[in-house]
Amino acid sequence: MASYGKHKDELLKRLRRIEGQIRGVQRMVEQEKYCVDILVQIAAARAALDRVGLILLEDHTRGCVARALGSGDGESAIEELTEVMKRFLK
Repeated sequence: MASYGKHKDELLKRLRRIEGQIRGVQRMVEQEKYCVDILVQIAAARAALDRVGLILLEDHTRGCVARALGSGDGESAIEELTEVMKRFLK
């Protein structure tokens, strides 16, 4: 089971909401809405996607990384976590 299994339903709900936000932004562009209004909606979608990422990152750390540390494979788990955080924080 994936380390985010206990949050799967919550994550899917959030992702569906983000999908709706993105469709809304697309409609706004199609309807030539005011630029600032579109930018505000994009910022909201990005913040929501960041929240999903943080939930996944926490679950990965508490699940996969913790298991790796317990099994003696901590160095590679820490290296992988560091790399994924670098990508996530870009």
